Amino acid sequence: MDLYAENILDHYRNPRNRGEGNGASMTGNEVNPSCGDELTVHLWIENGMLIKLEWEGTGCAISQAGMSILSEELIGKSVDEVLALKKDDVYALLGVPIGPRRYKCALLCLHTVKNAFAPQSWLKTVEIDGE
Repeated sequence: MDLYAENILDHYRNPRNRGEGNGASMTGNEVNPSCGDELTVHLWIENGMLIKLEWEGTGCAISQAGMSILSEELIGKSVDEVLALKKDDVYALLGVPIGPRRYKCALLCLHTVKNAFAPQSWLKTVEIDGE
């Protein structure tokens, strides 16, 4: 299977839920220092539910498409469901094999979302299955 499957390219070229996050309940930002990929997520939370998500970012097709795909999956989930997601859930959503050189790109979306919930996220990275 090709790393840049059609679904990845579609989300990279036509990202879903991109936006500046005006009025968001919380915002988180993460950078992959090994390649420079960057994501910022803006989350709207009401009654323990993620009702809206917007994101901004730059980087490779995997990191940007991953955020687009994950954004569609997360809207409407409870905060507990969002925080319970694991790296294998992201890999399954991407639908392409992720090698050791690309796993940080693929998981940047999940790190960014989970760390947006973590107080003082710049001090501590939320663990994702030991990553």
